[in-house]
Amino acid sequence: MKAYIFPGQGAQFSGMGKDLYENSAIAKELFEQANDILGFRITDIMFDGSAEDLKQTKVTQPAVFLHSVILAKTLNNFKPDMVAGHSLGELSALVANQTLSFEDGLKLVSQRALAMQKACEMEPSTMAAVLGLEDSVVEKICRKIDGIVVPANYNCPGQLVISGSTGAVTLACEKLKEAGAKRALMLPVGGAFHSPLMKPAEEELATAISATDFHQPVCPVYQNVNAAAVSNPEEIQQNLIAQLTAPVKWAQSVQQMIADGATQFIEVGPGKVLQGLVKKIDRNMEAISA
Repeated sequence: MKAYIFPGQGAQFSGMGKDLYENSAIAKELFEQANDILGFRITDIMFDGSAEDLKQTKVTQPAVFLHSVILAKTLNNFKPDMVAGHSLGELSALVANQTLSFEDGLKLVSQRALAMQKACEMEPSTMAAVLGLEDSVVEKICRKIDGIVVPANYNCPGQLVISGSTGAVTLACEKLKEAGAKRALMLPVGGAFHSPLMKPAEEELATAISATDFHQPVCPVYQNVNAAAVSNPEEIQQNLIAQLTAPVKWAQSVQQMIADGATQFIEVGPGKVLQGLVKKIDRNMEAISA
């Protein structure tokens, strides 16, 4: 069974999508449609912008989404048995399995990016990658810190990202190193994604999601919030709203997909981050780029 997986923020690179635009009429049409929907030429930034230009949240999230979704639409024999996406990638996955239309998916990504940007500006906040500790140890240390710091991304065994207010994350990193973490490294992000500090963004996105049509998907999506196969459109909606303040259970999602019969993981979009994580979760599993 083929599992198609879609990357999140951080996978972007300068020049992304240019080859698709130049070599596929379908891709060109969709990119131009995206420029119209967004109200600015995101293609100019994707194809010719600097890494700094691409880092703006209002650009990054739609850019990664567009690269992933348009690539999926140009693949021959694209017939997923199951899909999943890491954080933002979940929206790409929902277009790929036909829960959302291309247009609605892009509008939600854009609204999500702007809502998250606003939430980030309310309080100094950040994220940090913790390597070489058991999840339970990281969870326990986070619980003991005064202030907001929570597990945000369960990426693979021995790699967990934490998220929260800058002071609490800094203190947690010190305690985690004392507890034997190989590394506890601050990430160059604009805020505390997948933490309670995203509550204002969650409320804003809930309104947009409630006003969007969600259809019966052609295959299940393994969602970040519960790491389980979901096909019910209303349940998909609720999980997508909860995703902003809840941790991304990526390792658990991949393990569940394997348990449910996945034999090959195909990463659709920029970069190779998810393939690497799949290999760390199960080194015998085949993981390739689309």
